[in-house]
Formats: sequence, C-alpha cells, structure tokens
Amino acid sequence: MARETSSTQSYSEKWYWDDRYTNESDSFDWYQNYSSLSPLINLYLPPHPTHRSLVIGCGNSAFSEGMVDAGYEDVVNIDISSVVIDAMNKKHSDRPQLKYLKMDVRDMKAFEDASFDAVIDKGTLDSILCGSNSRQHSTQMIEEVWRVLKDKGVYILITYGAPNYRLRLFKESSRSWTTKLHVIDKSLTD
Repeated sequence: MARETSSTQSYSEKWYWDDRYTNESDSFDWYQNYSSLSPLINLYLPPHPTHRSLVIGCGNSAFSEGMVDAGYEDVVNIDISSVVIDAMNKKHSDRPQLKYLKMDVRDMKAFEDASFDAVIDKGTLDSILCGSNSRQHSTQMIEEVWRVLKDKGVYILITYGAPNYRLRLFKESSRSWTTKLHVIDKSLTD
C-alpha cells in the first residue's frame, strides 16, 4: 500500500509522524508558541507546584519547555510517534519537570482517572479529524480527555477548525462539557 505523505489525511496516521520526525529534528510549534498562548494558559491554569498538565500530540514542540520556564513543574507530554518521544526524552533528560511518553490519545489507560489539572491540545484533535473514521476517533479522544481530567480540570483546545464544528463535538459528547470560546487574532501572534 502506498503512503500519501502530501495528504492532510495522513496527519492521523502514526507512520506519517514517525517519517516526519525521522527527517525533521528542529523544534516546530503548530499554530502558536507558548509565549503567544501564555495569557490564555495562565487564565485557566496559573503556574503552581501541584498543577499537573498533559500536552497531547506534543511532537517536537518547544511549548512544554516554555511552560516549565514559566514555572510549571509537572508537564507530561504524549505523542503517538515513538521517534519523536525518543528524541524529546533524550533532549530533555536533564529536565525532570518534563516527561515524554509514547501513547495514543484515544487510549490513555496508562493514566488513572482524574490525573491532570489541564489537558492542552495544539492541533491533535484537528489531526484526528483529518483521518479515516474521524468521528469515532475524535469521540474516543474526547472521552479519554474527560476521563483523565480532574474535577474542575480544563481542556484547552487550540484549533484552526471552525468554532461551531469543534464546539458541536463537545455538545454531542456523552459528557457535560462547559465550553468557553476565545478567538485569538492570528496576526497578533506571528
């Protein structure tokens, strides 16, 4: 079977990310970097020694490094690509506040229920929605995010998707999500 590496549908596939990270070692932040999003992150999750954050689909982003530099002390990162997880573990072996684990966001059973104060997503839901069975896979992901969040925890979704469509995913969920929409002017963050 041939692999289509130019198709956005490939964004939902593990092989695509393994191939990409094998050939791309420089840090890359999808959508926004930490400094541009820090006012929003701090609004919902101010740095505190007991706050535990989960960054899903972390890739080789410097976002979590920015969080630690700002005072967050427990930032767990997951990605489906073992290539990028190995590289990030090696890169940050001297920073115990950063943990990197290979994991599929649709199945995070390695984490107990109510493990995190915040889950931060910069493009992971968007990637899943690019692939086959996107509705089923996005529902699985949203259910897992709900499960690992503490009571009063916050899921911060950074997306280029249409707000009405993304919000509908949460309204149709079997969970009682409370949602707030913040629109960030892209020209102010480039």
